[in-house]
Amino acid sequence: MAEPVRIATWGADLSRDGPGLLLRDIVRDKDEGVDGVAAVLAELRPDILLLTDMDWDCDGAALTALAERLAEDALDYPYRLALAPNAGLPSGLDLDGNGRLGEARDAQGYGRFMGEGGMALLSRWPLGEVTDLSGLLWRDLPGARLPRRDGQPFPSAEAQAAQRLSSTGHWIVPVVAPDGVLTVLAWSGASPVFDGPEDMNGLRNADELALWRLVLDGVWGPVPPDAVLLGNANLDPVDSEGLRADMAALLADARLQDPRPESEGARIASGAGQAGNPALDTVDWPEIDGPGNLRVSYVLPARRWRVTGSGVVWPRPDDPLTPAVEAAGAHRLVWVDLDR
Repeated sequence: MAEPVRIATWGADLSRDGPGLLLRDIVRDKDEGVDGVAAVLAELRPDILLLTDMDWDCDGAALTALAERLAEDALDYPYRLALAPNAGLPSGLDLDGNGRLGEARDAQGYGRFMGEGGMALLSRWPLGEVTDLSGLLWRDLPGARLPRRDGQPFPSAEAQAAQRLSSTGHWIVPVVAPDGVLTVLAWSGASPVFDGPEDMNGLRNADELALWRLVLDGVWGPVPPDAVLLGNANLDPVDSEGLRADMAALLADARLQDPRPESEGARIASGAGQAGNPALDTVDWPEIDGPGNLRVSYVLPARRWRVTGSGVVWPRPDDPLTPAVEAAGAHRLVWVDLDR
């Protein structure tokens, strides 16, 4: 009998202030954040890992360097994927409607440089042919909820004719595991805040979720029965801003299952006034000048899978792993063990 597959997603802070700086920090081997990422992964040892906040470079040098670093702990990921994201991709247009060009929010996805905060997939097993939906225009999504202000397209009809839906990317990636193919549905959603009354970011975030509902409907071809949807939705189904009902609807979709991974550390760190179960939280954001702790990262297997375990790597304050977790950034790794 094959061993269960451990699949994980993590918004670990592997993004820097400029291109090439992440590679520098990995190669120097003196960066506390990179050390924290390596320590956590050495402890959890996922078979398939999606990183949702890792700078992209066209040669894949930073991802290769990270994989070599992890191999020092006998954690081998010979199969890796990092497609060019929409994050930082210049549009040449005023996409945020502030009348200025060339700013981070004028890129197809927020980014001060091409590839800032992209995605990377690491796997113990071979990857099949990838379907990349990242180039889909927002207006071409069936049922797209495009922003309007004063009855007019926001920020302009010209911008909406060029604006992509994905703020980072939407990937469909078959993984050839020992007991059969597992299909990863990977994404990292836009933040649903930092906009105006037109709610452009909130609508975009929700439509990034809607794309997966359409994938499950078969709009982009046969639906893989072995799918696992994972990534950073940037949306909590109960707390904070955004179209929370859309997240709740995805979690309730009969074609998926929500293992509801928990952690003791998140429960201990719960903030005042939180309506959702704090043990489910996956990010440690400040309550002052911030939204507080939220559940934003998810691993949602198709119904055919048998879940044998799950969790969020958010240890108690006195746990020896806590310094490494905190050094790796505000987000916590979410994992689920699956069997057929």
